[in-house]
Amino acid sequence: MILSELLKKIDVALFVSCQANPGEVFHEPDSMRRFALAAIAGGAAGIRANGADDIAAIRSAVSVPIVGISKQILHDGHTLITPTVDAARSIVEAGADMVAVDCTARGRSFGALERIQCIRAELGVPVVADIATIEEAEAASAAGADFIATTMRGYTADTAHIRSFDPDFVAALTRLLKQPVIAEGQINSPQAASAAVRAGAWAVIVGTAITRPELITRSFVSAVSLARRMGRTGRCYLGIDLGGTNTKFGAVSDNGHLLFCGSLPTPATLGRDVLLAHLKQVAQEALRQGTSRGLTPAALGIATAGWVDPQTGRVAYATDNLPGWTGTPISEEVSPEVELPVAVENDANALAVGERWFGLARGVDNFVCITLGTGIGSGCYVDGKLCRGAHFFANALGHVPIQTDGLACTCGQRGCVEMYANAAALVRYAGRRFENAEDVIRAANGGDEQARAGIRTMARFLATGMASVIQLLDPELVILAGGLTCNNGLLLEFTKEELPLRVSVWAERRLSVHFSKLGYFAGIYGAAAVAAEKLAESASAAALS
Repeated sequence: MILSELLKKIDVALFVSCQANPGEVFHEPDSMRRFALAAIAGGAAGIRANGADDIAAIRSAVSVPIVGISKQILHDGHTLITPTVDAARSIVEAGADMVAVDCTARGRSFGALERIQCIRAELGVPVVADIATIEEAEAASAAGADFIATTMRGYTADTAHIRSFDPDFVAALTRLLKQPVIAEGQINSPQAASAAVRAGAWAVIVGTAITRPELITRSFVSAVSLARRMGRTGRCYLGIDLGGTNTKFGAVSDNGHLLFCGSLPTPATLGRDVLLAHLKQVAQEALRQGTSRGLTPAALGIATAGWVDPQTGRVAYATDNLPGWTGTPISEEVSPEVELPVAVENDANALAVGERWFGLARGVDNFVCITLGTGIGSGCYVDGKLCRGAHFFANALGHVPIQTDGLACTCGQRGCVEMYANAAALVRYAGRRFENAEDVIRAANGGDEQARAGIRTMARFLATGMASVIQLLDPELVILAGGLTCNNGLLLEFTKEELPLRVSVWAERRLSVHFSKLGYFAGIYGAAAVAAEKLAESASAAALS
């Protein structure tokens, strides 16, 4: 079918992608034929299908246009759409009216643009260029593609952060290009398809939302499971844990279930403006992911390195781990971005609140939480209340000096616990043979003696710092959390061995020391708990006024 005939035959239409992966129930040609018949019966104007066998089976049953593709695994181990002219020839001979070609940066590295003209000249069919970016679309347009499809947006390395259909991208393409634009990829509802047409798409291709019963079922199962985890109140709280290395985000229900989670690298060293923009972006992404799951978050909590005025949500002071962060009015800046109440707290304090609400410290009035990672923080509850101090600088275990004239610390002092019991210190103790702390822990678990000795040395310094807090506050529980506790049972074992050597009347204290049960995303629980607590305090104050 030549291009002019296609354009006359179809005026803003829905194509249905009939595909199944190896191992799936419907991965065979007759099932694809039946799916195509069902799609046509429902009003679809065309089909997209993969491979000569499926296309031949579909062509035997329908007369509508077929966009053909041939997915093949190349030598780099990844799948590419129609990587050769021979592949295109096989699907055209099977009955495809158009051939789609991966014209992303990776596809172009395998000759996609040159292949466009060969397919048009040798096979006499229009070519659909599957792209992910504006630049890729323009290159495919210049190379002679007949249609531009947004198929790959969200599925390439540089667009992987895009998790939902973007009609603005379609609109931008229609303004820039002379070719018709086909909207495809992440279109999972009639509303998204409608938005694609309003944005200027010539046609819309929908696949998973129509022809993948197991995935459709899974979405319903997920919704039912989510509702169960939400509990009877249906409330949930967004949490963001702004760490020196990664920013984690997610949502926690009233009854303590982590509903979803994610993580992005933190631009910690790039200054306040970049970091604040990053935090706003993460907050928007957390809200988007929450609402896409049908959640209605009640508030957002943010846990950040540095000391925080919880009443204003302003950073009272931060070390050079986050340059320029001191004075940042986080709550004031982020709240308008998500239109939610925003509570801000020091990350270690937030962890303590999280343990009190959801973790090991439920019902415990006197306990200490210590976070171990890029830096060291702590949060302490005394007689059932979070201890913040007169100027919000309490609980600074990481900046308690344990070595006279020791290593220079980011706080401006020397010899602080943080410099002797953080991730960088662990790598140093292991003889600098490892790239990062995770590698040290992995090697130690595998029996590497130098790695084990490194963890022992870190435990010794950590126990020295912990001793001062234990002597001062006499807690009944100490909870260790953070990246350095992940898969690191040796650290807990060695720390428990070192503490009795440094704390008086140890036997009488009956002190428990445990790793947090909240796991890698403990900071999200903490931030969400801070949000929940602030909302509860506001409701209580309103009731009394």
